[in-house]
Amino acid sequence: MRLAIVGAGPAGIYAADLLLKAERDFEVEIDLFEQLPAPYGLVRYGVSPDHPRIKGIITALRDVLDSGEIRFFGNVRYGQDLTLDDLKQHYNAVIFSTGAIRDAMLGVPGIDAEGSYGAADFVSWFDGHPDVPRTWPLEAASVGVVGNGNVALDISRMLIKHADDLLPTEIPDNVYQGLKANPIEELHLFGRRGPKYVKFTPLELRELGEVRDVDMVIDERDFEHADPYADEVLAKNKQVTVMTRIMDKWRDEQRAREAGEVEPSSRRLHMHFWSKPVEVVVEDGRVAGLKIERTRPDGEGGVIDTGEFEIIPMQSLYRAIGYFGSPLDEIPFDEARGVIPNEQGRVIDLEGNRVPGVYATGWIKRGPVGLIGHTKSDAMETLECLMADADSWWQPEHADAATIPELLSERGVPFTNLDGWHRLDEHELSLGDAAGRTRIKVVSRDEMTRISRGE
Repeated sequence: MRLAIVGAGPAGIYAADLLLKAERDFEVEIDLFEQLPAPYGLVRYGVSPDHPRIKGIITALRDVLDSGEIRFFGNVRYGQDLTLDDLKQHYNAVIFSTGAIRDAMLGVPGIDAEGSYGAADFVSWFDGHPDVPRTWPLEAASVGVVGNGNVALDISRMLIKHADDLLPTEIPDNVYQGLKANPIEELHLFGRRGPKYVKFTPLELRELGEVRDVDMVIDERDFEHADPYADEVLAKNKQVTVMTRIMDKWRDEQRAREAGEVEPSSRRLHMHFWSKPVEVVVEDGRVAGLKIERTRPDGEGGVIDTGEFEIIPMQSLYRAIGYFGSPLDEIPFDEARGVIPNEQGRVIDLEGNRVPGVYATGWIKRGPVGLIGHTKSDAMETLECLMADADSWWQPEHADAATIPELLSERGVPFTNLDGWHRLDEHELSLGDAAGRTRIKVVSRDEMTRISRGE
């Protein structure tokens, strides 16, 4: 079997690894295609640079790629450099693992004002993604972030943190310079439900409170609601217990500051719970504030609008309410959910008919939820279907492995390979070593490609 996998993030690499290790009665050749010159997807371009332990996942992914059983083709755009017809001519099937890199929309008036941004775009910038602008408009003294998940915490931490504290990380130099000039004084983080309903992990929440020279500001009103559901259901969750303890500590520290027992810091991070965004306040086309409606618990895990409104002044706003998938040429796409429609990884068209030879795994299959463990079980489900479908595999006319690099070269595609990734990796590490840092990431796509190709 010759298999193409489009997308070299964790979902695609784990799918390849699991298929190679699976019990089967046929040989396998796998080619992994990635639109960027380097592999690893959101592990390289979606994780905050001050989270090196999460980037440790790269070690496991590297071992899979370095096994010698998978060919990597980087800097190859599906739909542009290779088409679905090309894949049918050279492979028995394709698995799409292209993830989700767009921001979900927040449907409130004013959300398109200047100064309103998506978290995914900001993450791509500070992670040195080659396809986004090299600068970011960090001009606001007061900033808002909508969302109560880990991405909201990541971007809040990156916005409020002093740039010099990021120097030990692999932060690109242009990002460091941008953050160094950031005039931020306060950040407001909004969630429409209460503090016990947050989707943070305790470690992420604790880290937020440990950022140097930043005070955590808590609204005591957010802890006054009687909530039987939270008391009976959420109280049994150990993570909720830990996060409640963390926030109680912040409340104690706040009381000490208010009593004059502790000197205030130069920056403040305000936590706003029971706060539903209803409108972005716009002046002269720019973000000027966020209008929120106070909510309260309904006793069953939901919220009730109270009719009480407040406006929090700010000059920029970030939405971190989830990622969203992107459509692919000639492949069915569910515009409402941002996924490729499928049944257990078997791609189906919008009428529910099977599309032979085409499969999906990862976030483009199930939506942007779940961690690495989910990615592995998700890939196994898709692979079991793929292996059971041998009768409907494509029958390629050009099954020789040498034809793909020949085809890409004929089309003038400056593709990169695994040796090229090793060259780029070593180059970035050497840049970091010269500056006393772990790594300095190369940002330009052309430079990444040139280094990878040894040009």
